[in-house]
Amino acid sequence: MLHSRQEIQELKLRYQQTLANQLVTAVLILDDNLNICYLNPAAEALLIKSMYKLYGNPADLIFANTSINETRLRQLLSTGQEFTDSDIIIEFSENHRFTAEITASAVEFDRIPHVLLEFKQIDQQKQISLEVFQQQQWIAARDLIKGLAHEIKNPLGGLRGAAQLLNKELTQEQQEYTAMIIEQADRLTNLVDRLLGPNQLPEIQRHNIHSVLEKVNQVVSFSNDQSIELQRDYDPSIPSVECDQEKIQQAVLNIVNNAIQAISKDNTITLKTRIASNKTINGQRVKLAAQISIIDDGPGIPNSIQDTLFYPMVSGRSNGTGLGLSIAQTLVNQHHGKLSCHSRPGHTEFIILLPLEQ
Repeated sequence: MLHSRQEIQELKLRYQQTLANQLVTAVLILDDNLNICYLNPAAEALLIKSMYKLYGNPADLIFANTSINETRLRQLLSTGQEFTDSDIIIEFSENHRFTAEITASAVEFDRIPHVLLEFKQIDQQKQISLEVFQQQQWIAARDLIKGLAHEIKNPLGGLRGAAQLLNKELTQEQQEYTAMIIEQADRLTNLVDRLLGPNQLPEIQRHNIHSVLEKVNQVVSFSNDQSIELQRDYDPSIPSVECDQEKIQQAVLNIVNNAIQAISKDNTITLKTRIASNKTINGQRVKLAAQISIIDDGPGIPNSIQDTLFYPMVSGRSNGTGLGLSIAQTLVNQHHGKLSCHSRPGHTEFIILLPLEQ
């Protein structure tokens, strides 16, 4: 059966539109003014916005603060040279943030150049790879620190004992020197003990996680000099959690104290709890978990230390020891949970995930 050129063209366009609507890959098209003129259902699902809401809006609505800017898109329209960028973090709204790999290419519709953008969400793959890498690095750093700490602690004990014996043979004036040796040896021993971290296994019992957080709130309200009050946003439907309440309290308190030292009195800290479903914790899929978020609106954590934040002796403050978060990580790991952090200026969120009984 013969068809006219126009019929074939119409058939081709109908197939293209139908297939684009069936694609799992999110597709978005910009016109020559870089305004949104089409997105397929996969893109609507990814952006949580319909085409009716986005049609005619500028591309900046989606790509603000990313490397996909007007200059690059204009260059694509003029040269036709496609490009691909990975690790594009898109914050389309305050509550919707995802990481994507984006391929941009030039296409023609009605002889007018357009930009075709293909999205591939990579949050889950990236998160799993990052978690495995960080877990391996954290274990290696912890083992190295523990080995080094034991090597330091043994001669320190001998040094302190020798100073005590020598102290008995010296005059009162000379005993000041041995007292200084003993004092500094004790200080270093205390530091080494903190480096070794908690060595007692958790005493697991069922606890209301909010009663644990209220104890943290009580301690903070009496102890911080800036009189910062914690905001609480609790989900009362969370069931009891199997945990050692003192260890979880210490982990949360370490994170809150770090936040207090990083923010000013005009900033806020929020303790938030929610039920999290289908989470990956240390490489294993967990159906349900209790999620504790410690959120502040301070300056954020420097990018240079975000990947090593939970390592011992890593701190963003000049006078910090870098042990608080490392200890918190160890305490959460003892509960087969996960501690993670997302930070940018104006929003830092530490998330503790504790598996719930299935």
